[in-house]
Amino acid sequence: MSQRRVPVSRRDRPAKAPLSRAGLVAVALRIMREEGLERVTMRRLATELDTGPASLYVYVRNTAELHGALLDELLADLGHHPGAPAAGAWRDELIGLLTAYTEMLFGYPSLARSVLTLRPSGPRYLGLINTILGLLLAGGVPARQAAWGADVLLQHATATAAEHGSRDEDAAAAGEEEELLAVVREADPATYPHINQVRDELFSGTGEQRAHWALTAVIEGIRRTAPGS
Repeated sequence: MSQRRVPVSRRDRPAKAPLSRAGLVAVALRIMREEGLERVTMRRLATELDTGPASLYVYVRNTAELHGALLDELLADLGHHPGAPAAGAWRDELIGLLTAYTEMLFGYPSLARSVLTLRPSGPRYLGLINTILGLLLAGGVPARQAAWGADVLLQHATATAAEHGSRDEDAAAAGEEEELLAVVREADPATYPHINQVRDELFSGTGEQRAHWALTAVIEGIRRTAPGS
């Protein structure tokens, strides 16, 4: 009686890991960090995950939702917390939080540009909004001004990251800034009297000083300006 032959699998690779939203986002995050957001396409993700592009839409409805999920993953490193600020420190803590958010997005200008047109709704983004609101309320900002102000502050921070991050990517940006500086210096005082009046201040201060001032100005505007006034 012949011995039964043990069947040998013809598969050259192990069974595929099951798909999941977390796994999809993790792969997308790796690609974005290594190659940029432009390389994060459904086709590329499908190839990485050894599946078809259509199967990914079970986990994210569209590219916008995927970008929102990527932002939420990055926010894990931000370290914001919902606790009450130290006495009198609400403004400094708020500026520090928004500065950290902006600097985080400096490394991903394409994502910052995308976020400008999104309405992110991930749990960490909601946590960020919650912290901003808590700091504004701790500073005595009325509820409606705090609610509207949180939106303005996040728009400002995201737009700043999109602008400066994009300029850092563009090799010609430095030359354009020097050209603008030269044009301003040579502007005819008779034709541009107001530019002439503040000529020495237009490019004064460091980037950090100007960023801190801008956030302070926006926060003070939110605190002092009631809706409808």
